Amino acid sequence: MSTSALKDLKVVVIAFDQMSPFHLSVPCLVFGEDRRMGEAPWFALRVCAGEAGQLRTTAGFSIHCTHGLEAVADADIVVIPSWRDVTEAPPAPMLQALTAAYEQGALVVGLCLGAYVVAATGLLSGQRATTHWAWAGDFARAYPDIEVDARVLYVEAGRLLTSAGVAAGIDCCMHVVSRVYGRNVANALARRLVVPPQREGGQAQFIEQPLPQHANDERLSFALDWVRANLHQPLPIDAVAARIAMSRRTFTRHFKQLTGTTYGAWLVMERVKLVQRQLETTDQTIEVIAAACGFGTSTSLRQHFFAALGVTPAAYRRTFQLSQRKR
Repeated sequence: MSTSALKDLKVVVIAFDQMSPFHLSVPCLVFGEDRRMGEAPWFALRVCAGEAGQLRTTAGFSIHCTHGLEAVADADIVVIPSWRDVTEAPPAPMLQALTAAYEQGALVVGLCLGAYVVAATGLLSGQRATTHWAWAGDFARAYPDIEVDARVLYVEAGRLLTSAGVAAGIDCCMHVVSRVYGRNVANALARRLVVPPQREGGQAQFIEQPLPQHANDERLSFALDWVRANLHQPLPIDAVAARIAMSRRTFTRHFKQLTGTTYGAWLVMERVKLVQRQLETTDQTIEVIAAACGFGTSTSLRQHFFAALGVTPAAYRRTFQLSQRKR
């Protein structure tokens, strides 16, 4: 099928009364503007009213939506950008529309406190999910049948995605772009939006020092850029630390402060991301990709890839290619 014959994916964002306009802007920023490359498909965005009456924002202005919940019926992706009050049950028609969309194959995304709305449908029962760290304890008490992980940026449970706070909502939406069109497209979009490349869902919600503040951290950032460019090589922590004249102990401490994770875990995920790009964009064998990405053997690659993503490299490649043919 030619790319010109491929259809755009319909994304519906559900607005509601007393919502934060910033939360609403997150999915609109990622999916709302036509950023297709050539004749490739993209997303077709609609914002619909999730309840009747005037939809006022917390910023003092109102939102007028030309579509109601009927727009959810044929959506490919449905996004709940937040929720106004964790103690208030979402309207039944909203929950019914979400459930029906999911049952028809839609991807359902609950950003930040939108996880409460997805949870209220019952779809997350027995699943893993997240929400803003400040409400994670309340979320777990309200929905004891959900495995709540307060540490991470977002969680993907099949066709259900939940995210942490506002910035993590951007990461979650960028993950959807990557899931549909691949990492290269998602990274290109990140550059156009002037936002950092998508962070992995397993990254910590809160870290002591998210941006470089001192000379040591700037040196560390340069070292990490060098590591990313040389993932095919053996990259033991002592050698990388020595490259920027740090002791292993100092390097380890600054690395955790800067990234919120360990060097070993970060290195594996960087290599897994490179494998994903290779699987999406080349026909190279697993053995060749393993060598190019620093895993050494195909067995090591498969083990780390499955541990990180829950699928085999072969299944990932088939799923991605099938997804492209269907668009």
